[in-house]
Amino acid sequence: MIAVLGLVIGVVVGLFVQPEVPDVVVPYLPIAVVAALDAVFGGVRAMLDGIFDDKVFFVSFLSNVVVAALIVFLGDQLGVGSQLSTGVVVVLGIRIFSNAAAIRRHVFRA
Repeated sequence: MIAVLGLVIGVVVGLFVQPEVPDVVVPYLPIAVVAALDAVFGGVRAMLDGIFDDKVFFVSFLSNVVVAALIVFLGDQLGVGSQLSTGVVVVLGIRIFSNAAAIRRHVFRA
């Protein structure tokens, strides 16, 4: 319940404050969001499977975001940022859909 309340408060504050994203992090923000979604879907799947561990979730969440952003940063430095961004999105997208399918099977028994 605390997490849901924190989410609602965060969304409301974000809507009223409308923070500006610095231009430096704009290329990395979408990748970080996709990486965070991957960790969230993995956490939900683990919870439904009965193997959720908050420490594992926290480390997974942070490491997914940092590693994905570093890969895109490295791609930018090498001049192949868009290709590595696409690769990261594809890999994380496959993981998200795999976790979503497992959640669907668990919830709907199908």
